[in-house]
Amino acid sequence: MLGAALTTWVTFVPPMTLIFAGAPFVEQLRANQRLSGALAAITAAVVGVILNLTVWFALHVLFGEVSEARAGPLRWYAFDPLALDLKAAALALVAAVLAFRFHRGLVELVLVMAALGIAIRFAFPS
Repeated sequence: MLGAALTTWVTFVPPMTLIFAGAPFVEQLRANQRLSGALAAITAAVVGVILNLTVWFALHVLFGEVSEARAGPLRWYAFDPLALDLKAAALALVAAVLAFRFHRGLVELVLVMAALGIAIRFAFPS
């Protein structure tokens, strides 16, 4: 528990501190025409990184076997569809329905999914 708390602290506190300290200055920079384009490019890059991480985590959570395939400059993640973790897929489906169909908030969603994950872990131990 101490290790998890420390990891969470050192992962989230420095970026949040920078965000809160720099937020007023970013709004001032948006008024500058030259820097506004740079901020748009940075925003696009951040969205790309988040999307890449989302795909990576989803594949590694949902499938037991994921490998990186390459062909020249191209690379992609190859996975075995038969290695689908049905429990993780069911939890992901429930989370998607709660978020997108019933418009549940983030905190409620995290709490419900944590409870369901614990329940599934106890009901179907590996």
